[in-house]
Amino acid sequence: MNARISLHVNGTERILNIEPRVSLLDALRDHLGLTGTKKGCAQGACGSCTVLVDGERINSCLALAVQYEGREIVTIEGLADSGALHPLQQAFIEHDGFQCGYCTPGQICSAVGMLNEFRSGAPSAVTENGGSPNELTDAELRERMSGNLCRCGAYVGIREAIQQVYERVSHE
Repeated sequence: MNARISLHVNGTERILNIEPRVSLLDALRDHLGLTGTKKGCAQGACGSCTVLVDGERINSCLALAVQYEGREIVTIEGLADSGALHPLQQAFIEHDGFQCGYCTPGQICSAVGMLNEFRSGAPSAVTENGGSPNELTDAELRERMSGNLCRCGAYVGIREAIQQVYERVSHE
């Protein structure tokens, strides 16, 4: 039996009539045509399906669409603002933060969520003394982005892009 749900995706309310067991990833890609979010491993190990829900990053392959009714979902397609790329999208281009590009949407969405977590003072496994982090060191950045894999190995460009945006925003 199908469920009628309303998803708020990229600022638009979308009504779906889907089976309750449909993943958020499949709802986005197959039912809403938002194919920027990629299906990689389908088990939450690679991060290519990362989207933002209420500003927090999640693996959409592990989430059921019905769980996210009434919440704000942002995919890679929703990051640009009035045609202008999100600063992380622009930085990925400037720093060659991608090769084949398959993981890029998940990397960028994850980086947006990660920077929000970092700014809010959430510690990571490498934050000294378990306190609030005060500098996005390379170790912090690597740890916080470790859930997003890149088979091409574009990690240097990815880290440089994230660090550029972090530094630009933290000096404003």
